Amino acid sequence: MSALKKIWRWFEDRTGTAELVGKAARHPVPPGTNWWYVFGSATLTAFLVQVATGIALATMYVPSTAKAYNTLEFITHQAWLGNFLRGMHYFGASAMILFIGVHMIRVFVMGAYKYPREMSWLSGVLLLGVTLLMGFTGQLLRWDQNAIWSTIVAAEQAGRMPVVGTLLAHLIMAGDTVGGATLTRFFAFHVFFIPALIFAAIPLHLYLVLRNGISEPPKLGHPVDRATYRAWYAELMHREGRPFWPDAAWRDAVFACAMVIVLAILAGALGPPELGNPPDPTILRAAPRPDWYLLWYFAVLALLPHGLENYVIVGAPAVAGIALVVLPFLFPVGERHPKRRPWAVGAVLMVTLMISVLWIAGIRTRWAPDFDAAPLSASVVGVREGPVFDGARVFHRKGCIFCHHVVDDGGFRGPELTTVGDRLSRDQLISRILNGGYNMPAFANNIEPAELDSLVAFLMSRTSKKPAETGKR
Repeated sequence: MSALKKIWRWFEDRTGTAELVGKAARHPVPPGTNWWYVFGSATLTAFLVQVATGIALATMYVPSTAKAYNTLEFITHQAWLGNFLRGMHYFGASAMILFIGVHMIRVFVMGAYKYPREMSWLSGVLLLGVTLLMGFTGQLLRWDQNAIWSTIVAAEQAGRMPVVGTLLAHLIMAGDTVGGATLTRFFAFHVFFIPALIFAAIPLHLYLVLRNGISEPPKLGHPVDRATYRAWYAELMHREGRPFWPDAAWRDAVFACAMVIVLAILAGALGPPELGNPPDPTILRAAPRPDWYLLWYFAVLALLPHGLENYVIVGAPAVAGIALVVLPFLFPVGERHPKRRPWAVGAVLMVTLMISVLWIAGIRTRWAPDFDAAPLSASVVGVREGPVFDGARVFHRKGCIFCHHVVDDGGFRGPELTTVGDRLSRDQLISRILNGGYNMPAFANNIEPAELDSLVAFLMSRTSKKPAETGKR
């Protein structure tokens, strides 16, 4: 033991580690801090889980187009604890994004971004952004059909930005198409660049917390005033402050341990998301969906009226980012209590409700093509032979039923065609089929004259005048 003490004394004399940690542990916290204050440390714990499981997975993962999918199958089904580690990494990412969101909501509702903690808020905004990027870049590393098409969709969205759109799309794809360079770039960003940014931002965020102090629970009738706040806060800490360890740290430790246990249970019971089919960009039968934390935004883009996509794709993230950055400068002082700031509570409730509704819509994805749609039954078609019957077969063979709904069958990506014969003439149908339309391919070079005639005959038969065709029998 004496030898260990000597080694520790030598190390402490050269580094001052215990002194530094001791100062942080003894840092006073305001009275009244409670369980709402644990989500910052929970986010840090989730990030450490990601680092540990990510390093373990990286020792087996091969970031090449020829081997990435096979190595993931090996990790999932053969490697010791591989399936568990993938599950921990997946649910750890979800926990990190969930808790950083809850942490920022708590800071916003309690007005903790106000003077003198503006820089703490800005560093938190930076951490939120890189955390979302971390989740996005990790999805492609699964290297299945859903992963590559999600990346293609993201690059297409980025490409619509004015001036820098093409450059940004090339940056995401590392070229004109998804390939080995894309996978290598995403791996480098996910494993090296973005974690480096997080490792740099976390000490800055913690330093700012230590320098300016943890925000006290807001009190009614006690607004923030630049001229008096620092002196008032120092007096409060001197009079009622408690050391972070152990008075407040025990809650952080309990919540962090509980979170890790829950992640382990979820990883063991549910495991990671199933791998889809091996990637093949030439196969268009795909309905890419991002992970749950971006699914609501996927729903926004899918449900927008034609012509608004570009404005929302470019404008919504820009407006949200600018709003988060300028918030502490627009409202640096004043009341902090939620009862005196109903606009803040209302904004959180509105955004939460909006995201929840869109997230549910994103799960349903009724607008996505239904590639499993079966041919229309004879009871829906109304006949068992002739041009109308042949047209119904063409309707399925050409993939029209994947996007268009007829009675109780088909997808919802395109317009309902149950009674299309009441709305469009023969010439209008022919023009639409040959020339295509919004989100609809042109079939001028992909359909024979006989097929076109029978398909138009079938569509013209879809009217409200025939009771037998209004439902299945």
